[in-house]
Amino acid sequence: MTMKVVAIERVDDHVRLIDQTKLPGELVYHDIDDYQEMIEAIRRLEVRGAPAIGIAASYGLAIAVKQAGAADMATVERLASELKGARPTAVNLFWAVDRCVARVKAEQPGSLEGTLEM
Repeated sequence: MTMKVVAIERVDDHVRLIDQTKLPGELVYHDIDDYQEMIEAIRRLEVRGAPAIGIAASYGLAIAVKQAGAADMATVERLASELKGARPTAVNLFWAVDRCVARVKAEQPGSLEGTLEM
């Protein structure tokens, strides 16, 4: 029998990730619905591995914008900067967050209201 393990995924309105600080002794999932929690999870090394860090940061940005209730570019860029501060040496974190911000800019929204569903 094979057990399916998912390192990080969106579940309803939150993100579920494996707390990698507990491995290999325990398999513990952490449900995150607050972007500050995501920042702390990244800082505490609950999320490890370049691709997973990038994914977690991207989800964190989506959560942050939803929590802020405002999706103007100044807010998106401020929140992106906060997420980048979670692990300043993580290249994939910067790449993923910058890519998300660039996509928002490319859409040239006057307002992203109505699109704040995660």
